[in-house]
Amino acid sequence: MPTQTIEKENSKFTLGLKRMMKSENIGLIIAFFAIVLVFSILNPNYFSDRNMVNILTSASLTGLICVGESMLLIGGYMDLSPGSTAAFAGVAAALLLQAGIPAPITILLIILMGVFIGCCNAFFITQLKISAFIATLALQSIVRGFAFIISNGEGVLITNSMFLKMGTLKIFGVRFLTFPIFFMLLIFVVFGIVLKKTRFGREIYIVGGNPTAARLAGISTKKTTYKLFVNMSVLASVGGMILAARMNTGQPQACTNLEFDGITAAILGGVAMSGGFGSIFGAFIGLFILQGFNNGLIMLNVQSFWQNVAKGALLLLALSFDYLRSRKRANRTALTTIRHIYNCFLLGRSLIQ
Repeated sequence: MPTQTIEKENSKFTLGLKRMMKSENIGLIIAFFAIVLVFSILNPNYFSDRNMVNILTSASLTGLICVGESMLLIGGYMDLSPGSTAAFAGVAAALLLQAGIPAPITILLIILMGVFIGCCNAFFITQLKISAFIATLALQSIVRGFAFIISNGEGVLITNSMFLKMGTLKIFGVRFLTFPIFFMLLIFVVFGIVLKKTRFGREIYIVGGNPTAARLAGISTKKTTYKLFVNMSVLASVGGMILAARMNTGQPQACTNLEFDGITAAILGGVAMSGGFGSIFGAFIGLFILQGFNNGLIMLNVQSFWQNVAKGALLLLALSFDYLRSRKRANRTALTTIRHIYNCFLLGRSLIQ
């Protein structure tokens, strides 16, 4: 290999390394490994193969919600109804299966139900101009109420073997790669590509960053909003079915506060609350920071109400980091604008002379 080619490859590697070190994600990766190190010292069983599988399994449902919430936050919205949607999906699927509906048709019907809930959220927000917070909070209460009504407030047993495979099937026969884990990882990869490589992904960033500019650029903000909320509700519905398959039952009280875990993970991963900034990879790291932290508290036998306090503190910490990141980005944008104005001034002066 010629010397010039070697030097060129080395310079590319060095440049890539510098970019990675400057990236916000490197701090997230360090934070994740710090959590693993601390809990491993406090409990030697924390870093065991079995517990790592437990973390991945518990992250499988939250991960789906995290992906949907990340895309919504980047687009300038949030959804407070996924937990209720997931619970309703599990109960409705269990009742359909008990009525003798085949598993494939049941899954399709629950996905269509998710589409309907997502469309309802988007309709209230885009057509009736209700804020996303209020509209999705109302749907959260309505959907959870229907979950209790159709189940009479009790769990609904699932005996359909085909449906139950969604919770237990091992992909390629690998012990730790169950269907819930595989599906969650697949969703992260697919939507990571969608955000970075497709027109729809670029539209989400533009709509979240500057809705007025998006409209002037010919982007239909209403269509984008519908797609985002439908995507969120479908992911929640599928996640609810997978959880029901894992538990062998549909529970109307399941998935309480699931949306807050998804939002916390997304914000921890660098997704901006104000919209227009973030990545699926960052959200992925944020998810495992959250799940690793929660699992560590359980391994240390911390009482449940103290776990709630710790999770609330973690959310506040994530919001604080988001505020600091947004200020940093605002300062960077302001400096760039000043530099452009100054360059235009110099150009104009040179033309006059």
